[in-house]
Amino acid sequence: MDEFTLKLASWLWPIFTLCAISGCIYALFAAALLRRFAQKSPTTLQSSPGLTILKPLCGAESELSTNLASFCSQDSGGSIQLVFGVHDAADPAGAVIRRLSERFPDHDIELVVDPSLHGSNRKVSNLVNMLNRARHDIIVVSDSDIRVEREYLPDVVSALSAPGIGLVTCLYRGYPVGGLWSSLSAAAINQHFLPSVLVGLKLGLARPCFGATIALRAETLNRIGGFRAFSDQLADDYAMGEAVRGLGLRVAIPRLLLSHICSEQSFGELLSHELRWARTLRLLDPWGYVGLVLTHALPLALAAAALQGFGAIGIGLVALALACRLAVSIQVESMRDGSGRRVSPWLSPLRDLLSFAIFLASFLPGPMIWRGSRYALQSDGTLTPN
Repeated sequence: MDEFTLKLASWLWPIFTLCAISGCIYALFAAALLRRFAQKSPTTLQSSPGLTILKPLCGAESELSTNLASFCSQDSGGSIQLVFGVHDAADPAGAVIRRLSERFPDHDIELVVDPSLHGSNRKVSNLVNMLNRARHDIIVVSDSDIRVEREYLPDVVSALSAPGIGLVTCLYRGYPVGGLWSSLSAAAINQHFLPSVLVGLKLGLARPCFGATIALRAETLNRIGGFRAFSDQLADDYAMGEAVRGLGLRVAIPRLLLSHICSEQSFGELLSHELRWARTLRLLDPWGYVGLVLTHALPLALAAAALQGFGAIGIGLVALALACRLAVSIQVESMRDGSGRRVSPWLSPLRDLLSFAIFLASFLPGPMIWRGSRYALQSDGTLTPN
């Protein structure tokens, strides 16, 4: 190395070392929060209100029938109406709903077919079309790739009944149903998304709302402008949460983990999906997103070790980062209740390196591709066809 390179390395090494150590502390803190989150108390409902579940659909995606059936197996003690919506009568999801109705003949199931669009976000347009069929005061919206356990609705309704709560949302973990790419997708949720949300909530830095579940009363929905108010938003779930908070109400997150079905079949599919959400997060919270660099302990440790010439200190730092990141992965997998396919903790190093690469790539310009369509994402989070 020349003299300039040596001086640069000597200046950068303590910075990367300090960041890597911070990342290790973060990982251990996240693992502790995951352990605490798993300690759930039994739920008791004082009453059993009726509710309507809205499920916007687009295509017969992997495991769709099983996902939807899990919502038909709920026992909230009250009336449950399930409304599914598609834009096109030829959508293969319609056949899935018809088979579901035959499988659960005693359930109140309805399929809405309506091609009307009310903005750039086709999912929200679907919700607008479905809403006038809702007959109950409590509205529960959930994405089609979510699977739930039997205690889901009692937990959600119980949380919504607490004073000052305007909306309930839920955390989720990845459930792979394919090969390596779906496992890496699930690992991103389990080892990066889920821990970061828990840490953000604990430190008061996160204000989340997730499409996995949005439960609120019809009156609250009307007060924030209905679904139409979010018909051009990419992160419609986040925008709804902020609108409810703007009413002076709180967003509750019960100690309940849903399953997000990960079915990516290729690296391209995985990359496109993760880059889209990384760029969305960066737009919604620029400084908070930059701060996520400290969650990448392993890449930071490898950089510090390289700057130090892979000496004993550098190798020790890498080993420490590996151990701390594995602690997060092992803790998430220990939270499973015997259901669901596990993600091998040994994917953690590969997942960490890939996540760091996506983090860096998210700062580069690129198209926003969503369900096969290209959009331009504006600074206020709205979508325009591109």
